Amino acid sequence: MPRYKDPSFTSLEDLTDERLKENVYLFEVAWEVANKVGGIYTVIQTKAKITGTEWGDNYVLMGPYFDYNVRTQVELIDPPNHAIKRSIESMNSKGCKFLAQRKQKTFVVVHFHEWLSGVGLVLCRTRKLPVATVFTTHATLLGRYLCAGSVDFYNNLPYFNLDREAGEKQIYHRYCMERAAVHCCHTFTTVSKITAVEAEFLLQRKPDLVTPNGLNVKKFSAMHEFQNLHAKSKALIQEFIRGHFYGHLDFSLDKTLLFFIAGRYEFTNKGADVFLEALARLNYLLRVNQSEMTVIAFFIMPARTNNFNVETLKGQALRNCYKLKLLLRFSGETPNISKILDRDDLTMMKRALYSTQRHSLPPVCTHNMIEDSSDPILGTIRRLGLFNSPHDRVKVIFHPEFLSSTSPLLPLEYDDFVRGCHLGIFPSYYEPWGYTPAECTVMGIPSVSTNLSGFGCFMEEHISDPSAYGIYILDRRFKSLDESCNQLTSFLYSFCNQSRRQRIIQRNRTERLSDLLDWRYLARFYTYSRRMALSKVFPEEFKYKSSELTSVSVH
Repeated sequence: MPRYKDPSFTSLEDLTDERLKENVYLFEVAWEVANKVGGIYTVIQTKAKITGTEWGDNYVLMGPYFDYNVRTQVELIDPPNHAIKRSIESMNSKGCKFLAQRKQKTFVVVHFHEWLSGVGLVLCRTRKLPVATVFTTHATLLGRYLCAGSVDFYNNLPYFNLDREAGEKQIYHRYCMERAAVHCCHTFTTVSKITAVEAEFLLQRKPDLVTPNGLNVKKFSAMHEFQNLHAKSKALIQEFIRGHFYGHLDFSLDKTLLFFIAGRYEFTNKGADVFLEALARLNYLLRVNQSEMTVIAFFIMPARTNNFNVETLKGQALRNCYKLKLLLRFSGETPNISKILDRDDLTMMKRALYSTQRHSLPPVCTHNMIEDSSDPILGTIRRLGLFNSPHDRVKVIFHPEFLSSTSPLLPLEYDDFVRGCHLGIFPSYYEPWGYTPAECTVMGIPSVSTNLSGFGCFMEEHISDPSAYGIYILDRRFKSLDESCNQLTSFLYSFCNQSRRQRIIQRNRTERLSDLLDWRYLARFYTYSRRMALSKVFPEEFKYKSSELTSVSVH
């Protein structure tokens, strides 16, 4: 697979011919433009500003039209570019036929993301349109389905019967569309080296370039305030914990660590199976060694639910009741001890105290699951016996819904929730990139990733000792499942034994890595991929030095 170097061409400003700068257009096409489905939405959204700065009015994003998304995410304005304005007017009036005429030669590069937009790429080539095309795959269809089937994926990559596997998984037509787009494009890129290896075998073409995913680091930047933001968000999560564990709050919140895993609900692909097994082993170690630390592990993975869990709502209601009563008594003046509680308050308090005497354990899940009996997370929790009992040092909370500041249970946005946790754990088996650990990094939160994720491989390549910076890389490539669980358990146990000062120092070191993930650095690889495509279609106007890439073998 080609290995990228810092390209000499990093922006349109490097073009010496002013005519070329004015007449080069970039169209970026994806199903997730202003349409949040998965990680590609984050790629497009966070990269849009720096790409817009680079290309100016010659940059156009194209995606599906949904009324709700248009109302909430798009500002409707007239296009400042007259050529594009004429094109849109023609498309609206003539049934989407492109009728705009150009008096001078124009150079167009179209960047397609994923197989969903691949139809347009294939049609561009079959109709011989004079445009340069780039195709980026953020994952392969067949790879995602095969990994979800619990196969030894990476050791069997060369041996899969691709057509048969796609047919058995009932994705044959989508797979063919993805493969056609890969072979029709002028420049083919992937988001990580691990996905490049996968694409070479499953899509039968070696990527021309790796284009790592970045983030708008300025959005997350808090400078010296990020430690204070951690404390503030942690306090809000602790409020939720007080309500969730009412009647069983037999542990100190000052000696409690907050771990979490988040993402789409792919039980094995996202490594939830490994995480749960490691939590059970960690629970045993903490109990045997009589540790004072308690771990609360959150699972933020959307699943099918029909309502909130009544016990969870009851706990939050009781917590709010106490909090409101005390606020009313304490606000405005220094309280008189004899006036804090009157007779009615004492009666109410006694009733509330009796109501907190639980005869059941705190709930594991915050919602009522539609498929409770067959849910893989709940099934594994039952098998491992992680029921939040008083003697457990590891507690589990499954929140099968996206986080929102309007939630009656845990009113926090995802970014604020991440800031309040101590460790993000993402032991993925299939993760072409992995935005969740990247977001942890730019917010100064240590995380666990794997050498089968794009993010993990990227960090191993750029940092000599990732663990020193709070990036723990789990070996899921060359170790068995049981060995990986033991390695993760060791990571977690050593983290539990850190002092508060050590955790603060580690968060400072983690936050320093944020510039490595900034689009200001990583966007150059997207620019280079487009330059490569333009040089293939318009060789007289755009030059590309193949010597700037050196080929290396990928093991």
